[in-house]
Amino acid sequence: MDINDKISQILTQVEQMQAQSRDELEQLRIHYLGKKGEITALFDEFRTLSKEQKAEIGASLNALKNLTANKLQEMRAGYDEQQAAENKLDLTRSAEPIALGTRHPLSLVKEEIIDIFSRVGFTVEEGPEVEDDKHVFGMLNFAPEHPARDMQDTFFVEKEEGVQKPTDILLRTHTSSVQTRVMTTQKPPIRVLCPGRVYRNEAISARAHCFFHQIEGLYIDKNVSFADLRQVLLYFAKEMFGEDTKIRLRPSYFPFTEPSAEMDISCNICGGTGCGFCKGTGWVEILGCGMVDPNVLEACGIDSKEYTGYAFGLGVERITNLKYRVKDLRLFSENDVRFLRQFSAC
Repeated sequence: MDINDKISQILTQVEQMQAQSRDELEQLRIHYLGKKGEITALFDEFRTLSKEQKAEIGASLNALKNLTANKLQEMRAGYDEQQAAENKLDLTRSAEPIALGTRHPLSLVKEEIIDIFSRVGFTVEEGPEVEDDKHVFGMLNFAPEHPARDMQDTFFVEKEEGVQKPTDILLRTHTSSVQTRVMTTQKPPIRVLCPGRVYRNEAISARAHCFFHQIEGLYIDKNVSFADLRQVLLYFAKEMFGEDTKIRLRPSYFPFTEPSAEMDISCNICGGTGCGFCKGTGWVEILGCGMVDPNVLEACGIDSKEYTGYAFGLGVERITNLKYRVKDLRLFSENDVRFLRQFSAC
């Protein structure tokens, strides 16, 4: 059989070539194009031909080699596509569609508040929910007879039955206890946010609950002023409720700040013109704030003659109510999926 007949025979085989697996495909490649393959053998035979025969047969032999290589490549690409399709099929998934959950509205608002204050240098600090009187009240300038220490406002933790109840272990009533821990363990400058759950011994209703969530801020450094406090709170209000939001600060009293104030924002529902939500005043209270009392600084081991600072605290539920207009606080803790599904797009 001369070389032309061999080329024609292999050409017919290549055109009808099939493989049932990638292994078979590799065996075909080796059979035709390997070092000892049939087409490779034809090229070895081609070198022994005369110049006239080479001119006649060379084009046919190159065409056979290219055809075989292209055919093998097409078959390999087909297996790659099949493998990719199989990889897309997750055989571990349930046959039934699974409904995705969503983040809780309080978590959404808490994360947004933290993000806003983090842009101006605040970092997050957390502390225990079961605290002692020293960190919750004593170091924050609460007098021994202050009503917040009374059983009607505070949950105290009891020991086993028959053992005298301690008076200094309680569920924290505010996250200011985290601030006292930070001030006793870190040196100024201090700029922290303290988010967390707090507890009050109150009757549960649409407007109050026995537990809720706070975020408190603290900044201590040299030459910190009330103007610094006002500016950071104005920045927060505009970022949270819109650029047109206005604020006002009203004198107030807190044991741990002096001077103290409560901050209102222009009603984001009526724009300050007056409505039922703001009771016709055009203003809505959102937080308390003030300059850290020197007695608090000294109790925490910070020199009040060298350092000053401000603090503020806001309720996450309060801000969530303003943002999403939720009228009943109990909805936040009842796990009603009909309520939670409303925040699936947030």
